[in-house]
Amino acid sequence: MKTLSQISLALNKGEVSSVELTKACLARIEQKNAELGCYLHVASASALQTAEQSDQRRRQGQALGELDGVPVGIKDMIFCAGMPVTAASKILEGYQAPYDATVTRNLKRAGAVILGKLNQDEFAMGSSGENSAYQVCKNPIDLTRAPGGSSSGSAAAVVADMGYGTLGTDTGGSVRQPASFCGIAGLKPTYGRVSRYGVIAYASSLDQVGVFGHGVKDAAMMLSGIAGYDERDSTSVNMPVPNYAGLLTGELKGKKIGIPKEYFIEGLNPEVKACVENAVKALESRGAQAIPLSLPYTKEALATYYIIATAEASSNLSRYDGIRYGPRLGEEHGLKAVYEETRGQLFGTEVKRRILLGSYVLSAGYYDAYYVRAQKVRSLIAQDFRKAFERVDAIICPTAPTPAFKLGEKTNNPLEMYLADIFTIPVNLGGLPGISVPAGYSKDQLPIGAQLIGKPFGEAELLNTAYALEKELNV
Repeated sequence: MKTLSQISLALNKGEVSSVELTKACLARIEQKNAELGCYLHVASASALQTAEQSDQRRRQGQALGELDGVPVGIKDMIFCAGMPVTAASKILEGYQAPYDATVTRNLKRAGAVILGKLNQDEFAMGSSGENSAYQVCKNPIDLTRAPGGSSSGSAAAVVADMGYGTLGTDTGGSVRQPASFCGIAGLKPTYGRVSRYGVIAYASSLDQVGVFGHGVKDAAMMLSGIAGYDERDSTSVNMPVPNYAGLLTGELKGKKIGIPKEYFIEGLNPEVKACVENAVKALESRGAQAIPLSLPYTKEALATYYIIATAEASSNLSRYDGIRYGPRLGEEHGLKAVYEETRGQLFGTEVKRRILLGSYVLSAGYYDAYYVRAQKVRSLIAQDFRKAFERVDAIICPTAPTPAFKLGEKTNNPLEMYLADIFTIPVNLGGLPGISVPAGYSKDQLPIGAQLIGKPFGEAELLNTAYALEKELNV
């Protein structure tokens, strides 16, 4: 399949129409979705209507930009007016989005064709795509493997030719880890770079909308399409949005790339380590200088994340009670039963686990011991990164400790599943931008990603570093 950037060029040249592209994607979804489980909702009629409008604009010489007419998909955490939005949970089954999220509105204004809503781990809680209440998502590279999570459908759809770019959300690695497992580019922007308005909240201080594409240029084009200030999101930062794709030169001469020793730990898969070490050499061959460094509070990141994220989740998910949204159970037994039965039966196991943990760390007697302390450690993790970026322009490390694991391999061991995000979580705690780029393959021909971490709001430089790496490795 051609990349988003190639398709955009073909549309501009009149070599293909948006309707043709959209029909091809819809045919592919119809053919493969039952097997792969990428889409939870397919909006065929509205997609074809949008595609026809795009073609009409092009015939009149009034194209809206690079994304006009390009078929894309959206994670089911993100509102798209008139479409279902369930966060892959039974507790929101049948709920229709009453308005567009800002990122959806931005894509529509850019003329993009929205194919439908993509599968995920329920409420973005998971690292494998197996926690969806509706269907397990599979890795198109190997159907016995997990595509990663929680933005499982968003990554798998790009690989399976069911859309040229997709939106996901990233709270602790939910864009970058699936990108690594599926062998594509996945970018999590700086916290505040992209509006969260109209995105179902998991952990509000960590959540960020991210993008997937076959390559770095695709991710850059998607980011330009959705980024920008939004007064309806109090955490949105008012900064101009550059044409990220237009700034990709691949020039790295004189750039300093940090190699954090804490990310090359015992237990790291040797094939992953070899691929990332090869990626460092590739950056050096482009003129960059590798600088060893230390991020000492990295070892505390996993525990810190699972205290803060679950605390925020227990608060955010209290609104799903059977009173205002989705199905309602237990009415015949009174109000208390409505709460208990609706939440008890319609939340999945992992969601209930995290709500319980979050409620515990926020409870009287434990708030100071856990939540307040975790926030202090979070500050120290962010400080580690600030000090590092006084010395280097970017940091490189593994995206995930292993290639894609087998479906069912970690479902009975939550802690082992949580460890799949060990290298991505610190980036969210620091509010930084991070991108996973294909860096090679395991002996089983499974993709392996290298993660690049950038300075706050340094997406342009980060994308350029990733672009240089992509060109040099040519994976």
